[in-house]
Amino acid sequence: MQLTLQLDIRPLPVPITYTDSILLTGSCFTEHMADRLSGYKFRTLSNPNGILFNPLSVADSLDSYIERRTYAPEDLFYLNEVWNSWHHHSRYSNIDPNVALDAINQSQEEAADFILEADWIIITLGTAFQYYLKETGLPVSNNHRAPAQWFNKRLLEINEIEAALANTIQRIYEVNPGARIIFTISPVRHVREGVIENNRSKARLIEAVHTLCSNFAHATYFPAYELLIDILRDYRYYDIDFVHPNYLATSYIWEQFVAACINPGIQDVMQEVLDIITARMHRPRFPQTEAHRKFKADYAARINNLLGRHPFLDLREELKYFSE
Repeated sequence: MQLTLQLDIRPLPVPITYTDSILLTGSCFTEHMADRLSGYKFRTLSNPNGILFNPLSVADSLDSYIERRTYAPEDLFYLNEVWNSWHHHSRYSNIDPNVALDAINQSQEEAADFILEADWIIITLGTAFQYYLKETGLPVSNNHRAPAQWFNKRLLEINEIEAALANTIQRIYEVNPGARIIFTISPVRHVREGVIENNRSKARLIEAVHTLCSNFAHATYFPAYELLIDILRDYRYYDIDFVHPNYLATSYIWEQFVAACINPGIQDVMQEVLDIITARMHRPRFPQTEAHRKFKADYAARINNLLGRHPFLDLREELKYFSE
């Protein structure tokens, strides 16, 4: 008995493998995907600017890595007793402006190096609504809980989204011709804008992204949004806020991503890595027993065997733990 629609996701012609480098940027759903990839020991760099929701902010952040942009004290502003950047998530905010700037510029430098060698850039767009500072007209990436009257809000036109991201993709290809791009639309609902407005926003993102994928040979689309909205289609797959997908939903989307985007030849290796990571999380009641020492020695041997076959895996922490 078939209880859901089937979504035919075309596998990537050149799938992701363990020797690839993956830059992920965009909405909070990006964090879910990045956590899964890094958990399986893929080489990733996730959200160097922090979480970004709208396409103009995503495009500007990628441009800033290409330009090796650095930020200065005048790029920060003081609000709620901390220093913030309109271009960065609040995870970079700090009571000390120098600490905030150092963290921002260190992340910028790492991203500038990473984008030159990234095999994949995964871009997740969350909303087509863009906020602007009334005083200066500056488009902002994060409101930092500033008063609503500080901002003007506008729903971006499809051609604006296409133009900004197309320019950024072209710039990426100029510095890294081998980069491949995967677009996704976040299945997280932005209901604070309103349900109808959220649907208008998602529709504009989807239309823009499909045009970009048609125009750039190395750009493709993974339907994370459709997997939740059209295939799962049930509030049991959401968190208690009815907005964010829960663990079951993100696990399902991850399984579809693996099937469509990850090289089938390394999926057995991924399972071996998962077994090691799961064992590392085990908390024994009696660590001094011979049984636990044997358990650790067995996994140390497994790791050495795995590294002998796949030396590019970063299992240093796990090997250190099991070898102690």
